[in-house]
Amino acid sequence: MSASRSRSIAVCVVAYVVAAAVAIAIAWRLGGHHPLFVAAVADVVATIVVFGFSFAFDNSSLYDPYWSVAPPAIGLYWALEPVAPGVSSTRQVVVLLLVGLWAGRLTWNWLRGWQGLVHEDWRYVDFRATSGRAYWLVSFLGIHFFPTVIVFLGCLSLFPALSAGTRPFGALDGLAIIVTAAAVAIEATADEQLRRFRRSTGPARTLATGLWAWSRHPNYFGETLFWWGLYLFGLAADPGWWWTVVGPLAITLMFVFVSVPMLDRRMLARRPDYAARMRRVSGLVPFPPRGSGV
Repeated sequence: MSASRSRSIAVCVVAYVVAAAVAIAIAWRLGGHHPLFVAAVADVVATIVVFGFSFAFDNSSLYDPYWSVAPPAIGLYWALEPVAPGVSSTRQVVVLLLVGLWAGRLTWNWLRGWQGLVHEDWRYVDFRATSGRAYWLVSFLGIHFFPTVIVFLGCLSLFPALSAGTRPFGALDGLAIIVTAAAVAIEATADEQLRRFRRSTGPARTLATGLWAWSRHPNYFGETLFWWGLYLFGLAADPGWWWTVVGPLAITLMFVFVSVPMLDRRMLARRPDYAARMRRVSGLVPFPPRGSGV
């Protein structure tokens, strides 16, 4: 590992340790308020801390791991602060283990591909070019705050599952386990297939084998499926929290209308064969490619 990358990782670790410490202090200061409110405020304050580091080091990619490290922290806090007696400890353990598995794998996948502070995500580079002097306002609102809100909405399903729902562990939980575990496996497989492909081929090639033969973005599909799995856990714990569907729905819409089109446009500009691929292969949900005869 190069010295510059080691330094970058150290900066990132310090940023998140400081953010976590400030969030814990906020949660302690707001003790006695509803855990949903406390988590929301602590989440926003932690985001502001990370943004401060992004600004100080002139690199918005310092925020990237926040997507995966915030949910297990939020879930653990709610599990330790139940608002109803009789919350299923079995469900708590299963949900926290699955969220931890998802978070650990996704964070590790980011870390091993991160080049350090010398590199910034191409989307942020584009935002710099188009927003000019307003870039850091765009960075705070669009790169830091907006994803925090989206992830928090997705985490709302964790509240009935870990803190408020009192229904016993049952069949719907079993389905939730299958969906959530499958989502983690799909995302992990897609990421590993892409990583191996990038290491073995030139930059002008397009991955069209494995899961990528049936979906242009199978890693995104796995990610959206994960949040629907968490929603099923919330329903299993208390159907009265059905409205938390706003979380997985918002995340799905973000991928369908923002993330997928943005990456497709980039691929169209860089891959001569990508227009044909878009006509044949599903954008998100895996399906046999059109005209494949499968």
